[in-house]
Amino acid sequence: MIRRCDNNEFETIYSIINDAASAYKGVIPADCWKEPYMSKRELLDEINDGVAFWGYEDNGELIGVMGIQQVQDVTLIRHAYVRTARQNQGIGRRLLSHLRTMTTRPVLIGTWADAVWAIRFYEKHGFRLVSTEEKGRLLEKYWSVSQRQIEASVVLADQRWFNM
Repeated sequence: MIRRCDNNEFETIYSIINDAASAYKGVIPADCWKEPYMSKRELLDEINDGVAFWGYEDNGELIGVMGIQQVQDVTLIRHAYVRTARQNQGIGRRLLSHLRTMTTRPVLIGTWADAVWAIRFYEKHGFRLVSTEEKGRLLEKYWSVSQRQIEASVVLADQRWFNM
């Protein structure tokens, strides 16, 4: 079942993100990695900045989360994570599909450039990489990330972005 996460699930969302983010250790630049990958303060800041988390629940247990954020004239997909033990079961696909139905705006997704599995996942679901020049402009316009993260990231966009 896909549903909106509520405020009392903060610890579970935090746990899912940091469990699944372990896949990035050794893949993203060492100077961008930290433990935990996302602190409770960072998660709270993301929620306060308008990231609405939706979750995939199975047998009463929240096992995957994905955030959606309306920023200016686009929709961002943020923090897409599925518990390590439950990956490759279609949960991310279902969450992404559901969130895409919630907007008519162009959808953008940022991820680490060396996270080839994540890029392949989004490409498989209709997203395309934007150019390196466009990536930098988009990350500065729609995200609040460091210059170092901009250098080490990519942005993928849906067809609506390319049709603008």
